[in-house]
Amino acid sequence: MLLASLLVIAVAYLLGSIPMGYLLVRVFLKQDVRSVGSGNIGATNVLRSGGTGLGAATFVLDTLKGASAVYIGGIVGMLLAPDAQLRNMQALAALTAVLGHMFPVWLRFKGGKGVATGFGVFLVAAPTSALAAIAVFALVLLITRYVSLASILGAASFPFFAWMLVRGDRPPFYIAAQFAVPLLIIAKHHQNIRRLLAGTESRLGYSSPRTREKGTREKA
Repeated sequence: MLLASLLVIAVAYLLGSIPMGYLLVRVFLKQDVRSVGSGNIGATNVLRSGGTGLGAATFVLDTLKGASAVYIGGIVGMLLAPDAQLRNMQALAALTAVLGHMFPVWLRFKGGKGVATGFGVFLVAAPTSALAAIAVFALVLLITRYVSLASILGAASFPFFAWMLVRGDRPPFYIAAQFAVPLLIIAKHHQNIRRLLAGTESRLGYSSPRTREKGTREKA
C-alpha cells in the first residue's frame, strides 16, 4: 500500500509539474512567459502575452495533464494495491498533480494557480461535478470578465457539486481532496483577491485600472 501510494504521488507530481504554458511560449515565441504580464505560467497569462491560440492550448494541455495524472495514478494504484479503494488513489493523484502544477520542480517550485489542472483531475475523479463547476466559471467570466473571480467561484462551487452529484462510495480521503484542491486554488489567488477588493484587478480583454491611469498620464 505504501509503495503504491508513493508511486502514485511520483507519477502524478511529475505529470502535473510539466509547465505547459512555459513550454508553449518558449517554443513558439522564444520568450519566457514568466517575464511578461503577471509572470504566471497559466493559460490566462499565456493568453494575454502569447495570443488566443497559445492560451487555449495551455488550458487544454493543463487540463489533459491533470486528467492523465488521475487516470494513470488510479491504474497504477490498483495494480500495486488491489485492496485499496480506487477513489482514494484517484484523490491522491488529483491532489499531487495540482501541487505539481503549483510547485513544479522544473521551475524552482514556482508554477501556476491550478485552475485548468484542477478541472482536469476532477474530470476523471468526479466528472459531473467538474463540468458543473466549469459552467460556474464560464458564467461568472461571461458576466464579469474577471478570470480570477470566475476561477475562485468555480473552485468554491466544486465541493458543493461533488457533495450533491457524486454517487457510490465516497471514502474520507476522497471527500477531503474535493475540499483541499479548491482551497489550494483559492489560496493561490490571494493577490487577485486583494486586487478585486481594491478595485484594481484587470478584466479579460481590458487593461488594468493602474495601466490605464499610467497611459493617461503619459498622454498628458
